[in-house]
Amino acid sequence: MLPLRPELAGSEPYGAPQLDVPVLLNVNENPYAPSPRVAASIADAVHAAASGLNRYPDRDFLALRTDLAAYLGAESGVALAPDRLWAANGSNEIMLHVLQAFGGPGRTAVSFAPTYSMYPEYARDTHTAWVVGRRAEDFTLDLAHVREVIAREQPSVILLASPNNPTGTALPAATVEAVCEAALSVRVPVADGEEAPAVVVVDEAYGEFRRAGTPSALELLERYPNLAVARTMSKAFALAGARVGYLAASRELVDALRVVRLPYHLSAVTQAVARAALGHSAELLARVSELRERRDATVAWLRSLRHPDGRPVEVADSDANFVLFGTFADRHAVWEGLLERGVLIRETGPDGWLRVSIGTGEEMRAFEEALVEVAGL
Repeated sequence: MLPLRPELAGSEPYGAPQLDVPVLLNVNENPYAPSPRVAASIADAVHAAASGLNRYPDRDFLALRTDLAAYLGAESGVALAPDRLWAANGSNEIMLHVLQAFGGPGRTAVSFAPTYSMYPEYARDTHTAWVVGRRAEDFTLDLAHVREVIAREQPSVILLASPNNPTGTALPAATVEAVCEAALSVRVPVADGEEAPAVVVVDEAYGEFRRAGTPSALELLERYPNLAVARTMSKAFALAGARVGYLAASRELVDALRVVRLPYHLSAVTQAVARAALGHSAELLARVSELRERRDATVAWLRSLRHPDGRPVEVADSDANFVLFGTFADRHAVWEGLLERGVLIRETGPDGWLRVSIGTGEEMRAFEEALVEVAGL
């Protein structure tokens, strides 16, 4: 026996299946690896960093934050000072920092399901109460319900994914504004008898894949000092193996994250990889429009299908690099049938639904052929 925390008893580690099959479409990776030119640039940066690995890295990584600010300015047209950026080992660690700083015993975090399955784990790991509201049938947010949950629970943190995982649903700017306004009415007890509003985190891990005309919540940062916007380099930048996530917010919010981060949490190698990749952002992001087009084509193709009983295949609107579709009486059987044919997708989301990441043209053809055969569509 080990003195495991009682709330962890029986818990399983998070993770999607990692299986060696020809077509991997289950964890929303970018199917296109960095080019030899980009890989060589990254290797050169790592080689340079290696000569100083006897020293601790820059714990505040201002050079990386400067590069991230420049990238967001070009990508979203939002000018940010470097000290309003923060980075960590994937957006997972970013979210953990947020809950460490603003959650904790006696505090509550809320979100609206279906959404990213790691959110309740961040809350659990920081002893933060977790409350989940519901999304509408089309996976959008019902603002009346959102306001009711916020008013009732008085959370210190509100987590919203846009585009949402696993549904792909993006939030209109007006919806984010409404949530930020509701958060301002929250009264969270802080030091010396003072009170503060809730922090709103918009998780834009798939932000670069949003459709034309869909704004980023970055545009609202100047209006709402209680808002933070998280991004990652795992998806659009094809750097899932590098583990780099980041966040934009007010200086005060970023400074709070600096309090809870572990010393030197971002290695010199990670910083070098991220900066080298940002130097090639145009090339690394060149495939994003192609993946968007293939996503939209996949949505249209799935919506053209019918189940054996005549029902149309349901498909959620997606602004991400994946598509949620269904519904199947036995989704696990469909998942297994695809796996037997060398295609791995994700069994996630509401009952009956499945999620497929957008891969290369060849990979998507393999998925389509296998799905028709397995599900009789």
